[in-house]
Amino acid sequence: MSNIKRRHFLQSSGATLAALGLSQLDIFRQADKYGRVLAKSTPRKLALLVGINKYNRNNNWTPLKGCVNDVLLQKELLTHRFGFNPKDILTLKDEQATRKGILEAFEEHLIKQAKPGDVVVFHYSGHGSRVNDPDKDIKDGLNSTFVPIDASLPAGYPNQKVTVKDIMGHTLFLLMSALKTENVTVLLDSCHSGGGKRGNLLVRSRDGGKFLYPSPKELEYQQQWLKRLNLSPQEFINLRRKAVAPGVVIAGAKSDQFAADVPFDDFSAGAFSYTLTRYLWQQTAAQSLGNTVLNVGRSTEYLADYHGIDQDPEYEKNLSSKAQNAPILFVPPQATPAEAVVTKVDGNTVQMWLGGLDPQSLQAFKKGSIFSVIDNQGNSNRSIRLESRKGLTGTGKILGNVRGSSSLKEGILLHERIRTIPKDIALNIGLDDISLDKKTREQAKQVLETLNRVKPVPLGEEEVRYIFGLMTESKYKELQQKQQNKQSEDIPPVGRFGLFLASLDEIVPASFGNVGESVSAAIKRLQPKFKSLLAAKVVKIMLGNIDSSRMSVTASMTIANTTKIISKKFPIRGAVNKNNSPSNEQTTAFNIKEGEIPKLPLGTEIAFQVENQENFPIYVAVLVIDSKGEMAIIFPNNWSGASEAARVDSGNTLSIPDNRKDRFSLNIIEPLGSAEALIIGSKTPLRNSLKALQKIAKERGVTKGSPMSIADELLEVTDSLIEDLDRGTRAAKGIGVQALPVETRGIDVKQLVGMSIPFEVIAKS
Repeated sequence: MSNIKRRHFLQSSGATLAALGLSQLDIFRQADKYGRVLAKSTPRKLALLVGINKYNRNNNWTPLKGCVNDVLLQKELLTHRFGFNPKDILTLKDEQATRKGILEAFEEHLIKQAKPGDVVVFHYSGHGSRVNDPDKDIKDGLNSTFVPIDASLPAGYPNQKVTVKDIMGHTLFLLMSALKTENVTVLLDSCHSGGGKRGNLLVRSRDGGKFLYPSPKELEYQQQWLKRLNLSPQEFINLRRKAVAPGVVIAGAKSDQFAADVPFDDFSAGAFSYTLTRYLWQQTAAQSLGNTVLNVGRSTEYLADYHGIDQDPEYEKNLSSKAQNAPILFVPPQATPAEAVVTKVDGNTVQMWLGGLDPQSLQAFKKGSIFSVIDNQGNSNRSIRLESRKGLTGTGKILGNVRGSSSLKEGILLHERIRTIPKDIALNIGLDDISLDKKTREQAKQVLETLNRVKPVPLGEEEVRYIFGLMTESKYKELQQKQQNKQSEDIPPVGRFGLFLASLDEIVPASFGNVGESVSAAIKRLQPKFKSLLAAKVVKIMLGNIDSSRMSVTASMTIANTTKIISKKFPIRGAVNKNNSPSNEQTTAFNIKEGEIPKLPLGTEIAFQVENQENFPIYVAVLVIDSKGEMAIIFPNNWSGASEAARVDSGNTLSIPDNRKDRFSLNIIEPLGSAEALIIGSKTPLRNSLKALQKIAKERGVTKGSPMSIADELLEVTDSLIEDLDRGTRAAKGIGVQALPVETRGIDVKQLVGMSIPFEVIAKS
């Protein structure tokens, strides 16, 4: 992948990273030479982590919720995955993160201590902004900044010129230049585009523009550093217009995008920061910077798209030839990936940090889930049961021989073994506090509370993907402008109730009713939709285990009757266990640009292949969820009653459709927008699920071999699938299954793999 050039650091729009990225096989096989060299040396590793939540509302910006958690995410990652000494990690949170505090910490902790060859990390999570650039490096004459907690907006803004205490990109350039090492990584989870609240999300941006000027102290501080670095003003201008300062800068979003502060399950964090740290927890070898940002970008974009926003990380580097192939953070991670790490041991009770968990599966890790204790060779002989979780901090109990717990120490890594799916998972529905007045919100709340497993929640308090609201004239115009360059469903007329995604920047297709519809009638109309969306949520919680699964199964989505692969997935740990990763055949992707989710025009004929590399048979299901949240069963598709219809024997490859016997084709159809194929491989026979599907097919008169939409019955089929998997999990031995709570369903990563292939349905060109 070519380097992305942001010639005017923190100013130009640059180019977008993100979406598809390199294959998992590329990641698995990479063991960078530079990483091995660093592993043999012992450079000092220093980090300064800044996170600000408590901005003052009176200063015309919104307090944030996830920035301090970003600091915790980074600190645990650096300590337990990259070998940083906690004493060499300095954190500044909220009131500590003044302009003076940040600058002094950078000087004292990083510049004065770092020696040639040392590793330096600077992370900032908080609001970003823009101020007038005295040197006018780019056409708009602005320089991006990050906003200390004491950088208030003076009275008179935006009607007159004011100065602010922001720290400019120019200043950060000088500070980076003063470091005696080029092994520098700057991580910025902020933006300067459209601040404030967007539905259930917060945007990490404060107002900025031509009426804001850097403070005299800021410009004086820059002059002091020019003298220390023996740079003339013109040399300084020339250097920053050429590239960033020596090192690497990774920004969490393009300059015209939002950096989202996202509510997850009982905590908030930056979409980019959480995605980055979780991704690095899962890596097995040193990865180059480009590979990492590309794949993190893909995950960030997917998470952002899930909430209805655009967010694509980007980077630039300025490194010597010897460091061009350096791994991310200039340090190879530990060889063993992990979902969690032990942070404290007290008898048979342990505290854990759960930074490697998939954010979409967090509800499966509240109580009863089981983790395997991993040694340096990746082997396990002990298990820990999760007793409780708050945010990403968990408390667990050692199962089995407690006397052996003395060997459990802080820093011991943990693998997910069993996730537990609560039987009472509900669908959170936010109530729009802009388009709905207080009385209408109360009416909606009362009606929603009568529905089974649907929970109305105020915005900004809990994780929400869908928001019930009214299409207003302003929202209509906003969506119309946003969708000018996108292929999507028509925007519903003004005055109709329906569902938006969490940012309020995207609608849920086919969810809006007629003008004049009452709140009660709208919610009654949406009941089947809620049921379908809840089922899709449960499926995602259940299947988000491709990183932790131990099964050796490969799934491909291809253009039918060709060798053109749209996407190929397999669990890396399954490949490692078999010491037999899938072949890296050279194929031609179809209609896919580097860094993009596949865009498939209507009518495209596709196919799936599922290869079983295990030494036992597996049982396969393939589902597709469209942009409406509705699901279709692609496989199994034998509705004649055969209980083994979903079975794929060891060493065999399943093709869907199978040209030798199937009489149907799979064609991309409406609705337009984001869709997702889910491929399930299970060691457990899917008997209950198949019976439920056969019953539906019989009632509808669906013939053998035909895919079947199951929107109305989706929740029942999903429950049957989970019951099948739970039965297989509880039948296993030796992993503390007897400790599984009766109110949950257990999913064993040794018996299940779930693989997701996202794609976008577009109109024919």
